[in-house]
Amino acid sequence: MLQKHANLMTDSQPILSLKSVRKMFGPHAAVDTINIDITEGEFFTIVGPSGSGKTTLIRMLAGMDQPTSGDILLRGTRINDLPANKRPTCMVFQSLALFPHRTVGQNIEFPLKIRGEDPAKRKVRALQLMTLLRLPESYYGKNVMKCSGGERQRVALARALAYDPQILFFDEPLSAIDYKLRKTLEKELKDIHRETNKTFIYITHSLEEAMVMSDRIGVMRDGKLVQVGTPHEIYTAPRSRFVSEFVGDVNVIPVTRAGNGRLRMNDSGRELVPPGKAPEFASGHLVVRPEYLRFLKQTSDADNALEGRLYNEYALGSRIQYQVRVGENVFVVEKLRQQPFSGKLDDKVIIGWDANDGILVSE
Repeated sequence: MLQKHANLMTDSQPILSLKSVRKMFGPHAAVDTINIDITEGEFFTIVGPSGSGKTTLIRMLAGMDQPTSGDILLRGTRINDLPANKRPTCMVFQSLALFPHRTVGQNIEFPLKIRGEDPAKRKVRALQLMTLLRLPESYYGKNVMKCSGGERQRVALARALAYDPQILFFDEPLSAIDYKLRKTLEKELKDIHRETNKTFIYITHSLEEAMVMSDRIGVMRDGKLVQVGTPHEIYTAPRSRFVSEFVGDVNVIPVTRAGNGRLRMNDSGRELVPPGKAPEFASGHLVVRPEYLRFLKQTSDADNALEGRLYNEYALGSRIQYQVRVGENVFVVEKLRQQPFSGKLDDKVIIGWDANDGILVSE
């Protein structure tokens, strides 16, 4: 995936560019000075909590709202004032917006009918899209409301592809689907993206969803893109505590820089070995992901070690998470189910991590 993204960025010009885009609602900036280039053929996901501005942003990109200031460029041409129905783009909504009294085929063919395409050609294209979306040909005449939730998702995507848009926008299309089906559709969407080579711009509140599908992820907070990068970059090198915690479970240790080049834990005064030299770091947080923490036989077995008590454990499918109390703090250690920890609750334990497995963030 990283190699694919590198090729996209070097071989293609941006299909969509945002230049200092803002959207004001009274004195409030729902979207605040966004600058980003999105490459043709890229799967770009905008992720953030409720109220972060991601829906407002995608509505401007799709032409349903206009920015208060700044420019939106499609292949270098300003499209701020171009209405949605004049743009070579299409939106797949969370509600799907299918026609409930029409068949699968009629729903898919609708944009082609609006264009005045010949009925025979419409059916050929609909069947091609149904094959791409793994819908049986026999579903062509089936009422769309008799399809399952996952099948209706595929019909909505097939209808969007029938427009032959240059960019497809997705407004949290999987948020109302049960977990197992959502996992299946995430993989199918990624496969479809690869097969169609369309540009996908996707919004979600689920970082896990974004990590599975995306070439790049933009994390939003309070109307700003606070970090943009590949899933690997977002996970391994978050720029803030907010991003690190939004990505997944983390251990966050408030620290200040000690005079000897080490870090000092704010609550206990214990010194830690930092990741790298951290020459400009004064105070903030040391972030350690649970999979990098491990149980030790002795404190010398890792660069940093803490003594505590095993407090609880949680089975999470292929993984097991252990809670360890160290003073007033609770640390999370994660291990594969095939390699469980043999300790018992309330046992004294030593946990630790290697210095370079930590991440320093200043806020």
